[in-house]
Amino acid sequence: METKKTLSRKTSEELFTKSKTYFPGGVNSPVRAFKSVEGSPLFIKKGDGCRIWDEDDNEFIDFCCSWGPLILGHNHPSIYEKVVATMQNGASFGAPTRLENELAELILSRNPYIDKLRFTSSGTEAVMSALRLARGYTGKTKIIKFEGCYHGHSDALLVKAGSGLVTFGESSSAGVTENVAKDTLVLPLNDIEALKKCIVDYAGEIACAIIEPIPANNGLLLQDKSFLIALREICTENEILLFFDEVISGFRVAFSGAAEYYGITPDIVTYGKIIGGGLPVGAYGAKKEIMACVSPDGPVYQAGTLSGNPVAMAAGIAQLSECAKPEFYKILEATTAHFVHEINAYAEAKKYNFELVTIGSIFWLSFDGKKRIQQAEQINPDMTSFKIIHRELLNRGVYLGPSGYEVGFVSAAHKPEDLQYAIRAFCESLDCVFAH
Repeated sequence: METKKTLSRKTSEELFTKSKTYFPGGVNSPVRAFKSVEGSPLFIKKGDGCRIWDEDDNEFIDFCCSWGPLILGHNHPSIYEKVVATMQNGASFGAPTRLENELAELILSRNPYIDKLRFTSSGTEAVMSALRLARGYTGKTKIIKFEGCYHGHSDALLVKAGSGLVTFGESSSAGVTENVAKDTLVLPLNDIEALKKCIVDYAGEIACAIIEPIPANNGLLLQDKSFLIALREICTENEILLFFDEVISGFRVAFSGAAEYYGITPDIVTYGKIIGGGLPVGAYGAKKEIMACVSPDGPVYQAGTLSGNPVAMAAGIAQLSECAKPEFYKILEATTAHFVHEINAYAEAKKYNFELVTIGSIFWLSFDGKKRIQQAEQINPDMTSFKIIHRELLNRGVYLGPSGYEVGFVSAAHKPEDLQYAIRAFCESLDCVFAH
């Protein structure tokens, strides 16, 4: 792959002009509109391994990986073969299939934190359903969430902090009513005193505390392990369910996610598209006594025609079988650590105010140097530097998600030569950022 100096977007621009007549903002998910970066969005035509190609035939090394779930890269042969074989028997039945059992056994036999699970069609649906389960199981109405954690677009979780340290949630989207938002209590991350005060103030009313144990949707806000341990202990003491939203971290930092990585047991956990090889799927799980509340065994209703879709199950079996192999996560983490180290060493030598923050195979671009960022409000909202590096990386054939608040991912498909090229591209792009 040759280093590019300019990027042709003619076909993508034409497609975007047409798409704006069909969809709000021309897209079916807001960040895709490229409003946080420069230029019009790239329309992707195909992907293979760690590479993607757009409709103008520009080639990129991809670190977005469909926002994380493509841990084996694009078009992995095992997933492709399993999906094609399954499709020959039909794409959807709305009825039980053997494949659901196979994927569930693959997950549960290696996950000591949950006894049963329920498949859904997305991470948002999994979180929404698990939240209902928490309230149904405990008989309590209020929930705690933490500012800077994203849990999908269900109404109860599209809230932000109000004016006080411990506040009722305020809607962060039009259409979310005050009555829905008021049952969500929003706290700062990594603040035990705020947590304790909230529990005292709303004693006996809180069903669960939901958190991304590795917050990775508003920067990479790595928490002190001591905070997560204290959160577990306080929830146990006060009969509050601890809810780990592992839609991003699940199967990314370890097979059983952040729960395994930190050695902390949640009461409820959710997973996303990674369990379906990137196809539309999610899941929530818990111990038997909690899952016994889910219909048809119990009174908490949740259903879905595409839940346990055979094509998604087949892709998930193929992908997670690879992830379950010995040393898979150790190798991927070491690969990522080398990639990150080389770029950070260059930035440090040049005295650039930049650092790649990392955990497992996840990384985030921080233009605050080595400042430890653990809360969303600590992120500098000026994204000028990210806009520049995003443009320069695209021009050099490296693709990142089009937002400075989003994280990047290394997959098993990123070979040493791919990463070496990307390291050079990053270093050249950093030179452009800090040239002025």
